[in-house]
Amino acid sequence: MAGGILAILDDVATLLDDAAVMSKVAAKKTAGLLGDDLAVNAEKATGFHASRELPVIWEITKGAVLNKIIILPAAFLLSAFMPWLIVPILLLGGAYLSYEGADKVYEWFTRPHINKPVASESSDKQEILHSEAAKIKAAIRTDFILSIEIIVISLDTVIEQSLGIQIMVVSFIALVATAGVYGIVALIVRMDDSGLFLIERAKQLKGGLAKGTQLTGELLINALPKVIRLLAIIGTLAMLLVGGGMFVHNIDALHHLMSILPLLLADLLMGLVIGLLLLISMNLIKLVR
Repeated sequence: MAGGILAILDDVATLLDDAAVMSKVAAKKTAGLLGDDLAVNAEKATGFHASRELPVIWEITKGAVLNKIIILPAAFLLSAFMPWLIVPILLLGGAYLSYEGADKVYEWFTRPHINKPVASESSDKQEILHSEAAKIKAAIRTDFILSIEIIVISLDTVIEQSLGIQIMVVSFIALVATAGVYGIVALIVRMDDSGLFLIERAKQLKGGLAKGTQLTGELLINALPKVIRLLAIIGTLAMLLVGGGMFVHNIDALHHLMSILPLLLADLLMGLVIGLLLLISMNLIKLVR
């Protein structure tokens, strides 16, 4: 009896060890995409009134968790029974991200006021909440697309492993893509609060420590608007890179055609071209209607 229990524990330990090794491999392969995920979601989670930032991030996080709950079993089923359907799904996701990125670029040139916080656009509380709800839904949709790409890449890394290792590794990456990303986003958008705390703390200190603490607090407060503007640019580029990359890396003809360009430039150019084509098509449809 004791020998059987020890054998089971040994098997569990071996499984966990294998899962840890494969998780490191999967994390390396998805590191770039996780960085893009962070940039995109940080950009999506900004532009709200200070009092609404954390509640909004929490709503987006809950939506992101639901996305993973839907995507994980679906990815395992598709991989087992309909692997041919994975690439078309990735391409649809790539088209959506490219469209979002191109639309953002179009807004920069035609509607620069669009990036103002929703709270400054209207004093009507209901209108503010309605605008927030729309942005939250858009952020959750974008998270859904990025999550598909992250989970599929993670699954491809461990496709030759046992089902147990596949589930553990892919679930771990999904957890990092949710808790890690949105935890960092929450820290970014509350930089100003951290700065105010340090400034207040400096009043209780003396000498060089007080001055250093105050300067750090002021630096955090002054840096936040610049960080948010930078995230808007990085997030848009990330959407175009990920969206274009789905086409470049999954369609052989495009891959060979774009091979003369550096990889990042090829992904960016393809995302921009596809996004602009979709943007023009959508505007034409609106005009016809």
